[in-house]
Amino acid sequence: MKKFLPKLILSMLLAAGIAPLTTEAQIPATSVNPSGFGDRQFDMDTIYSAKRIREDDKMYQVGVWRRIDLREKYNLPLYGSGDTKANGIVNQIYKAVVEENALEVFADEDFTQPLSIAEFQDNFWLNATGDSIFSKQLYYLDFREDFVFDKHHSDMVFDIKYLELVMPSETNSNAGQKSIAFIRYKDFYNHFKNHPEARWLNFQNISKSLTYDQAFETRLFRSVVRRFTNSEEALISDLVSVDHPNPEMQAYVDALAFEYKLLEYENSLWEW
Repeated sequence: MKKFLPKLILSMLLAAGIAPLTTEAQIPATSVNPSGFGDRQFDMDTIYSAKRIREDDKMYQVGVWRRIDLREKYNLPLYGSGDTKANGIVNQIYKAVVEENALEVFADEDFTQPLSIAEFQDNFWLNATGDSIFSKQLYYLDFREDFVFDKHHSDMVFDIKYLELVMPSETNSNAGQKSIAFIRYKDFYNHFKNHPEARWLNFQNISKSLTYDQAFETRLFRSVVRRFTNSEEALISDLVSVDHPNPEMQAYVDALAFEYKLLEYENSLWEW
C-alpha cells in the first residue's frame, strides 16, 4: 500500500511521473462483487421464495408438503370471523386474484399452466356436480416448503415455495379433493405485506393482528405434514400398509414422527 512506502521513495516516484502499482485504487473490491467461477454457486431462488438463500449455502435440504386446516382452533385467526369468513385468508386471496388481478394463479405446482380469472372462479365456486358452493366450505390451505440449513448464517430455515387452495372432498360432493389453484409464495408475500387490511386476526387483542406475510414468517399456524421428499413421491398416507387396521391414524402418527425428526436434526446441530 502507498502509505507503507518510505516518504522519500514515494516522492521520487511521483516526481518522475510513476505511480506505485499497489495503490488502494488499484486493488479490486473482490468481496463486494464475488466471482461466480469455480465450485461456488451464488445463484438463489428469486421466483418462488421470499428468502435470499444462496444455493452454495444450503448444507441440508428436504422438501416438505403441509396442510393447514383453517377450522382448527389454532388456525381461526387465519380463517376469519363471522359466518361468511369474509375477512379470512381464503376470501382475501380470492379478492386479490379476481377483484385486484394482483396474483397470478396456476393449475399445476410447476407453474406451467396459468389460469385465467374465469377458470379460477369456476374452480373456486363449482364442485364436482356443478353446484355453487359457500366459500366457508373451503378450509384447506396447502403449501410446499424446503427445510434448509443455511450454513452461512448457521440457521435452520423454512423456505416456503408455493401455496395451494384445495377444495375438500366433502365440499366437492365427496368426489375427492380438488385443487383450485397454485400461487407462488413470493407473490403472496409481496402482495399481502402491502395490504394491512388482510390480517391474521388476534381475537384477544385486535391491535396486535398481523399481516399474512408476518403470520407466515413467524409460523402462526398449525399444519400437518402430508408428504416429504421420498423416492416414490408418495403421500405419507400412501406409505402406510394397506393391511393396517387404522391407516388414517397411522398416517397422522407418521407425520408427527417426521416433525420430531426435523426437530431432532435441528437440535443435534448444536450438540458437541
